Amino acid sequence: MRKTVDILGIPVDSITMKEAVERVGSFMEEGGVHCIYTPNSEIMMAAQRDPQLRSIMLDADMLTADGAGVVLASRILGHGVPEKVSGFDLVCELFKSYAHKGMRCFLLGSAPGVAQEAAKNISADYPGLIVAGWQDGYFSEDQDEEITNTINEANADILLVAMGAPKQEKWMFSHKDRLNVKVCIGVGGTVDILSGKSKLAPDFFRRNGLEWLYRLYKEPKRAVRMLDLPRFMTRVIWFRLTGK
Repeated sequence: MRKTVDILGIPVDSITMKEAVERVGSFMEEGGVHCIYTPNSEIMMAAQRDPQLRSIMLDADMLTADGAGVVLASRILGHGVPEKVSGFDLVCELFKSYAHKGMRCFLLGSAPGVAQEAAKNISADYPGLIVAGWQDGYFSEDQDEEITNTINEANADILLVAMGAPKQEKWMFSHKDRLNVKVCIGVGGTVDILSGKSKLAPDFFRRNGLEWLYRLYKEPKRAVRMLDLPRFMTRVIWFRLTGK
């Protein structure tokens, strides 16, 4: 049975990385399309302002806590999730666990050429895993049907959608009934990292919940967006104190 923690009306799965990987394995054996989103504090806050995004989160088959802020929020509210399950780490663990079974994935998103480079690195790093296709995220609505058909023809088990939030979540939700993949995962900058275009924060920052600080250092223009982090925590604390 699915166990979730309510964080400002969003049901985040109380799940370990190991359990998340196993659940995705179960999804791949079931019929239908399963959508997985990996919200961080910014996305959780965005869902408070955007009713459509909030509805999409509520419809998810799995929501994992991508970031120390979401984990901390769950603990402040008294029902802590066991650990962070970021989109990047989840993807890597899925590759490790299911490459030997010939898992097929399709990469959708990032700038032209990035997904293709990521595909090369994935194939080299995870023998047995099949990158069944890729498509950059710079396409028009006129190309939408063609791209959806391309994804379906690839016969992929997992579709990784790297368009950035909330665009990727909204694309997945609006297309899930037209896709024949088994699992869709919104992965943000994961494809950029797998391609080598971007780098993960150093281990010290990741271990201590300071990835946001590293990203701010690397991309100062994110400062305005990152104001959502204190807003999110303030709202969580207020809810804890008042129930409102």
